[in-house]
Amino acid sequence: MQNTRKVMEDIVWVGCNDRRLALFENIFPIPRGVSYNSYLIMDEKITLMDTVDACVSQQFLENIEYVLEGRPVDYLVVNHMEPDHCANIGEIIRRYPDVKVVANAKTAQMIGQFFDALSQERMVLVKEGDTLQTGRHTLRFVMAPMVHWPEVMVTYDETEKILFSADAFGTFGALNGNIFNDEIHFDKDWLPDARRYYANIVGKYGAQVQALLKKAAALDIQMICPLHGPIWRSNIEYFVEKYDRWSKYEPEDQEVVIIYGSIYGHTEQAANALAGRLAEKGVKNIAVYDVSSTHVSELISEIFRASHLVIACPTYNGGIFPPMENLLNDMAALSVKKRTVALMDNGTWAPAAGKQIVKKLEEMKDMTILDLQLSLKSTLKNDRAEELDAFAQQIAESM
Repeated sequence: MQNTRKVMEDIVWVGCNDRRLALFENIFPIPRGVSYNSYLIMDEKITLMDTVDACVSQQFLENIEYVLEGRPVDYLVVNHMEPDHCANIGEIIRRYPDVKVVANAKTAQMIGQFFDALSQERMVLVKEGDTLQTGRHTLRFVMAPMVHWPEVMVTYDETEKILFSADAFGTFGALNGNIFNDEIHFDKDWLPDARRYYANIVGKYGAQVQALLKKAAALDIQMICPLHGPIWRSNIEYFVEKYDRWSKYEPEDQEVVIIYGSIYGHTEQAANALAGRLAEKGVKNIAVYDVSSTHVSELISEIFRASHLVIACPTYNGGIFPPMENLLNDMAALSVKKRTVALMDNGTWAPAAGKQIVKKLEEMKDMTILDLQLSLKSTLKNDRAEELDAFAQQIAESM
């Protein structure tokens, strides 16, 4: 049974959902699944905007056949060559032997890496600003390298003022029939997954996202059609502002996230005591996470969200507790910056994690490390209540 929806009168969503996949890119938990969006522009020449992942090929091809009603696909625009969007290129070519593949030079190279190289007759090579006339629709191509692969481009439909945005403006989560942003509770049900998607998938490339946003600002965009998640047809400026903030590494909320590692529970007790002191000082919406039981993608998302981070970490084998070290390495890899960090470390005979964590933080850009650090030996006892209070006070004052 086909599952399609009209985006406009002559543009149809032919994408698919996957609720069976547990890990996106075999890394990121997706308990709500994921959508793979693809679009058909039904014009004098029919254009397919990207394909989908191999796991949903059967549904995808059924959707296309239903909409086409026997007509062929004339153009396949490849905005992004990641396999969750390009897996069906070969099948589309086999089914529609006269189809032309529209791509930039880097995309054409990657097509040859994933599939048999295409002949020059098969390809329509485009560069920045080139257009394609399909009849009523004029498609303009805008290069968006490293958002988040080097070949990425986006396509602007000048006729309908739609931006087909590749992986930009995407989010985790399957679409439950409601494919438009104004049909869902985005803040309540989708924003955390949108932030986690951005921070972990695109987050490293803030400068490149800023470059794309500047190009997009010159376009009259009335709708955004991403490759994952809901289509934006209203309140577009809301999501664009989120991308602008995230790509500048500016926090959304002036709030504190406490992330602790704890082997036998003593560092956890200290983290809880700190949370209580911060609350007494008027700090609201404090979030506390165990680095061992919270997936690193969730922690990265929270670090992108909040202005202040507390790291509470035991020493392990003379170094940083491994799950915390993994988080710090991920922070560096994703170019986390512009955060205020307070540090608490622990060690029964030789607390050593603190200095090593400071070194890692200092290697990140624009990180403010608060001067007063709290170093424990085994447990936080009541006779150190004043030190804990002072540690909490500097965090509250820095906000």
